[in-house]
Amino acid sequence: MWALIFGGLIFGSILGVLYISSRFAKFSFVRKAAGGRRWACFLIGLFLTVLIGLAVKECLGTINAEIAVLHLVIVWLLCDGIAALVNRKRKKKFERYYAGMFALGVTAVYLTCGWYLSNHVWRTAYVLKTDKNVGNLRIVQFADSHVGNTFDGEEFLDHVKAMQEENPDLVVVTGDYVDDDTSKEDMAAACRALGTLRTTYGVYYVFGNHDKGYYGPEYRGYDGGDLIAELEKNNVTVLEDETVLIGQQFYLIGRQDRSEEQRGNRRASMQEMMKDLDADKYSIVLDHQPYDYDAQSAAGVDLVLSGHTHGGHFFPINSMGEWLGIDAKTYGLEQREDTNFIVTSGISEWAIQFRTGCKSEYVVVDIQGNTPVQTP
Repeated sequence: MWALIFGGLIFGSILGVLYISSRFAKFSFVRKAAGGRRWACFLIGLFLTVLIGLAVKECLGTINAEIAVLHLVIVWLLCDGIAALVNRKRKKKFERYYAGMFALGVTAVYLTCGWYLSNHVWRTAYVLKTDKNVGNLRIVQFADSHVGNTFDGEEFLDHVKAMQEENPDLVVVTGDYVDDDTSKEDMAAACRALGTLRTTYGVYYVFGNHDKGYYGPEYRGYDGGDLIAELEKNNVTVLEDETVLIGQQFYLIGRQDRSEEQRGNRRASMQEMMKDLDADKYSIVLDHQPYDYDAQSAAGVDLVLSGHTHGGHFFPINSMGEWLGIDAKTYGLEQREDTNFIVTSGISEWAIQFRTGCKSEYVVVDIQGNTPVQTP
């Protein structure tokens, strides 16, 4: 799927460059500089288009340059279409190429807002009530930090401090903590930052699809085992198809990521994970990819925390993962039967540094139950 996406980006970018170059040729300053020669107008337009792409690439990388070009193409097409309708209504053309001016301005503002939404982190809070006699629990969840993209390992400490101010009983990391391009130094620094957290019941972590790396340990200088060692050195508990009892009233169930199945490995089913657990206790599943909703609901899980989707990245195609059946949900809170599902948009981005349909966040979940029955 990613090969198709990247192939589409490259092909679309080439067509986009040709289109934008022809649009730049309509500006009066370009026609004047070219002496009215159409081929010269196109070459100047091509130069300006490539210049914009190279500037974005220098600041944000190749993928983001391609995304910027594609957005410019879409907005320019819309502006040209609207201008054509207005010209038809007015029965004459504008003397200046206002459609091009609007296209450049709207795209610049739109992507600047998208960059801001991606590179700044907000707090999102949920309150969940239960009839179970489990008391209260405050969880801070974050996912998809992809350390080294929008912040490095040292900068991550600022976000950890913000989470600490929430006075959490529990902090959970629901996958994609690091990426293939996360350096060993950044990984270690980020783990040290997690080690500064002070909570009632600790910090817990489950793997995402990027954490173990797609290109082998030689690419970034460490593997999944090294990551586990660094996390555990900083008092983070790694759960791989394992369950722990929290405060005598809550089960924390950490699943292997779905990508293990795609790699040919096995992960435990939800029925296996829930077998022999006390139904009077509140069960919390950490599962990076929001996919296994039917099985989780059928197993009687109380809460599932996930990430992975990045909130769908772009409006209006935020829910494409759901349309294609890749994800059960893209973002936010949903209840199915007696199970609550929360998908966070993530605290950072992967390779893309624009969000226009969501924002970066960490999540605070307050579980409010009845007072636990005291055993004599």
